[in-house]
Amino acid sequence: MEGTVYYPIGQQDFRELREDECTYVDKTQYIGKILASRHRYYFLARPRRFGKSLFLSTLRYFFEGERALFKGLSIYDAKWNWEKHPVLRLDLNVGKYEEPGLLDEALNNYFAEWEQQYDVEIKAESLSTRFGNIIKAAHLKTEKKVVILVDEYDKPLVGNLNKDENFEHYRTKLASLYSNFKSSAEHIKLVFLTGVSRFSKLSVFSDLNNLNDITFDNDFADICGITEKELLNNFYIGISSFADENEVTYEEALRELKRNYDGYRFARKGSDIYNPWSLLNCLSKRSIADYWSLTGKPTLIAEAMHRFDEDIESLLNTQCDEVALHGFDLRSASPLAMLFQTGYLTIKAFDPQTQLYTLGVPNREVTNSLFKELLPFYVRIKSGGDSETVVRNIINNILLGEPKKLVKNLDIFLAGIPYDMKMENENNVHNAIYILLTLIGVKAETEVRTSNGRIDLVVKTPRFIYIIELKFDRSAEEAMNQIEEKQYALPYAKDTRQLFKIGINFSSKTRHLDQPTIK
Repeated sequence: MEGTVYYPIGQQDFRELREDECTYVDKTQYIGKILASRHRYYFLARPRRFGKSLFLSTLRYFFEGERALFKGLSIYDAKWNWEKHPVLRLDLNVGKYEEPGLLDEALNNYFAEWEQQYDVEIKAESLSTRFGNIIKAAHLKTEKKVVILVDEYDKPLVGNLNKDENFEHYRTKLASLYSNFKSSAEHIKLVFLTGVSRFSKLSVFSDLNNLNDITFDNDFADICGITEKELLNNFYIGISSFADENEVTYEEALRELKRNYDGYRFARKGSDIYNPWSLLNCLSKRSIADYWSLTGKPTLIAEAMHRFDEDIESLLNTQCDEVALHGFDLRSASPLAMLFQTGYLTIKAFDPQTQLYTLGVPNREVTNSLFKELLPFYVRIKSGGDSETVVRNIINNILLGEPKKLVKNLDIFLAGIPYDMKMENENNVHNAIYILLTLIGVKAETEVRTSNGRIDLVVKTPRFIYIIELKFDRSAEEAMNQIEEKQYALPYAKDTRQLFKIGINFSSKTRHLDQPTIK
């Protein structure tokens, strides 16, 4: 059919993608950068569903000399002899690794095939030794050095972060396996590993002093994902179809795509990046939805944030140096590093003077995914009509300027804070309210700085501004006195919107808001 566009959703094999004439955003210029740099060992960390597997597949066919597949692409006319190298690709993303023996089973399948292909005569018992023998045999048989590609090198570790025995088993196993990258260096042309995090106790990071970690490299910032320029150059038909289906203009369609799926950035000078999985799904189905969140829930992240008792808004809008983002080990990383490495936080700006990154949540899709997962850790809402009614009432109270009814419905909502939750301070109450308001689309700011102090919560609508001061096991009157004495309303004196000042107190004994003070 003329004009039909095929989107490679879940398509991770470069050959199939090219032969099926699917839409392909050309990333082969980064192969040129790899060849020019002359580094032998590479590591790239990116969140899930960002195209890491497809890039490794592209590398595979390039080093196997499949030049015809690259016709019309950036690398096609590169100064490269297109000789075929032996390529060993380990895809660890396919397994769940719930039991210690599952990695051995997966590796054995790969190794048995390679041992036959490259005529390995000595069948060693150890998987690590077998891998080393395969690398050597492949080089000797083909007289070409070996290319090793490892997809999601850390998947067995990430899947067992909360299972100490399994984690240590897989850490030891992988460290032994990856030690071959150093011991077999004379037989290796290139090693390229992808994953989510740098596990510092693995030999691949401790032994290879020449490892080129391109995770934060400006030259490789856009290696995965889709930039604004790439979107406009490759997806005109898809954007137009989306606009027609939703009865909006082309420009409005672009704004909606940007609001939901753009906003990632992976280096100091990197472009804004669209999530490729979500963008392709959206254009294919011509419908906005939270596609990325359906591929995995951030339960581990939510647990860590709750455990560390962080102020959520401050954590999701913060500054830090690059060391904090590396984390070096996801298992012992701070919530900040975990959020960044898994894609729930991203770089928004970089200050060259302070050498600090400003971080934030990338887009609306990620906000919805994270906050929906966080909410049950702060408030246990019963399923059914009653909870939905309370949430709808809160929205209406805010939009219609009904502060008394708003506090009443917030009290019903906060009654769901679990009795087994630590109530040593007001953070949990703050976080529960902030999460709720964010999920229902209300503009809420916590810990708003003024010249005289910090306002606990400011909520703004087109018609109203709410200044809310929350006390914990004290009194609503004390909260209002703080609003008045510190002149929290002063920054909004010239704003034409109606302003409400609300002082409330949450009792840890009754698990309710005391009678509020409202002006």
